[in-house]
Parts: sequence; structure tokens; C-alpha cells
Amino acid sequence: MQFDQLRRRAFITILGGAAAWPIAAGAQQSALPVIGFLNSRGPSEDAYILAAFRQGLKETGYVEGQNVVVEYRFAQNRYDRLPVLATDLVRRQVAVIVANTPAALPAKAATTTIPIVFLTSVDPVEMKLIASLNRPGGNLTGVTVLGVEIGPKQLQLLHEVIPAATTMAVLINPANPAIAEAQSRDMHAAARTLGLAAHVLHASTERDFDMVFATLVQLRVGALAIGSDPFFTSRTEQLAALALRHAVPAIFQFREFAAAGGLMSYGSSIRDTYRLGGIYAGRILKGENPADLPVQQSTKVELVINMKTAKALGLTVPITLLARADEVIE
Repeated sequence: MQFDQLRRRAFITILGGAAAWPIAAGAQQSALPVIGFLNSRGPSEDAYILAAFRQGLKETGYVEGQNVVVEYRFAQNRYDRLPVLATDLVRRQVAVIVANTPAALPAKAATTTIPIVFLTSVDPVEMKLIASLNRPGGNLTGVTVLGVEIGPKQLQLLHEVIPAATTMAVLINPANPAIAEAQSRDMHAAARTLGLAAHVLHASTERDFDMVFATLVQLRVGALAIGSDPFFTSRTEQLAALALRHAVPAIFQFREFAAAGGLMSYGSSIRDTYRLGGIYAGRILKGENPADLPVQQSTKVELVINMKTAKALGLTVPITLLARADEVIE
């Protein structure tokens, strides 16, 4: 009888230990630092930017699922959802928030204490995200790339390829006023300088694209410059296909557009932007103060020309322009 009692106690002890294992595992998981990833895109769009972000984290010694947890919040290109998603991350008490351009202001409005790493193609001082690029102050820092600023250059490049064109169009997303207003202003000014007429067209959903390209044909525009916007970036292949189908010479910011069949791309690398954002998130997790981290500026731009598309459109790309290209896709 004594032996049976001892064996029963041992069995109960083992059961108690087994019941404690999941609790211990959960406690270990919750002890890991948590990054909030706030983005205007959808979760399945542009997988390469998530890979680039994770690469940046890895360069600072953090691997998702091993020593850091990432809480993802995607707005599915519905920018009006971003304030609620930002508030949710603050309630979750994440250690740092990484936010793209449309998400940056909602993140800032949601917290004054949690560090925020923004990734933007707009001047963050002009957006009132920070006070200074060198010493941001407050709880924000981040990475800025040439976006709005390269719009006039994109019009110039299109004009070089199609010098006879007198009218061009610019596509912007009115749901993202931080970018849209500056793009509209700068593109009109650039068009006047080149002696061109410029039409500004709007799209904020996929349903708008067919109307946009029908309008382009109706207006008989010579070419299209697609404005910098995360929604357009997430629809790169679709926009390239539509431009080719409607025989519209088009230029966009990122190489992925030209690789997908667009005529040209001119701008910075979005992959490098997210990699740098991952690095800053990792450095903040290690204890650095965002107020003391100067905003990183990615000023390198690349010109990519798709010659297969140029031939399909019946265009002759000047040799001088081909010589300046960083990449020519045959």
C-alpha cells in the first residue's frame, strides 16, 4: 500500500510538471521583445519587402521566432484603418513600431513613448514627423528615400524618349495626401518647365485603374508617370500590364516595374529601404534612443529601361539615355 501511494504521488508530480511546461514555454515566448510592423499594404503583397526587413533585423542579431516576435498589422490598402491598427499595437505594448509612409502619422498620433521607425519617400520634417533629420528628437526616427523629389526627373526621362509628346499624365493616390499633394504640385511645375501639359489622374483602389487607362487613351497623352505610393507599389505588375496593353509608355519609381514589363523605372531601392528599417528596429531593441539616431537618407537612384517594351511600343530610346541607364532589360 505504501508503495502504491508513493507511485501515485510520483505520477501526480509528473502530471503537474507536464502541465507547467506549456506555461513555462508561453512565459519564455512572452519574454521576447515584440516589434509592431504597421503597413498600409496587404499581408501577401510584396513579400520581398518583408524579406528585406527581416534581413535588416538579422544584421543586428535578431531572428524572428527565435529572439524577437513581430506583430503584423496590415491595412489592406484601406488607409482609414491605420489609426485603429496603430492603437492596437500600442495597446499590445510593443517595444518598437515600424511604419511605412501612410502609417507613420497614425503611429505618431497613437503614442509618444513607444519608439517608431518610419519608412517614407516624403520629407519627414515637412510631414511634421520629426524636428530635424540629424537629431529627430522625440520617439521617431527612420529611413527616407527619394520619392516625391524624383517625379520631375521621371517626366524629363519620358520627354527624352518621346520628345514629340505635348501632354503627359501623372497618377497619384488621393487617399495618401502626404504624398499626393506634393506630387501634384511638383509635377505641374516640372511639366511647365518642359513645355508640357500635365493631367493629374487619381486611383486609390484597383477598380479605378480601368477608368484611369481609358481616360489616358481618351486624352491621347504621350506618357504616364506613376506617383510614389505604397498602393501602386503593391500593384506593380498589374500597372505594368495595363500600360503595355493600352500602349501607354510609363515610368515608375522601382525596378520591379520595369522588370514586370513597364517601360522605365527611376528611383531608389525599396528592398534597401526596408532592410535599413530592420537595422534601426534592431538597434533600438538593443537600447539605442530613437531621438539620437539620425534619419538615414537613401539618395542612390537607378534608371532601368525595358527595351523589349520599348520595341513593343514602337519607341526608339536615345543612345545617350541608354548609356546613362544602370540596367537595360533586353
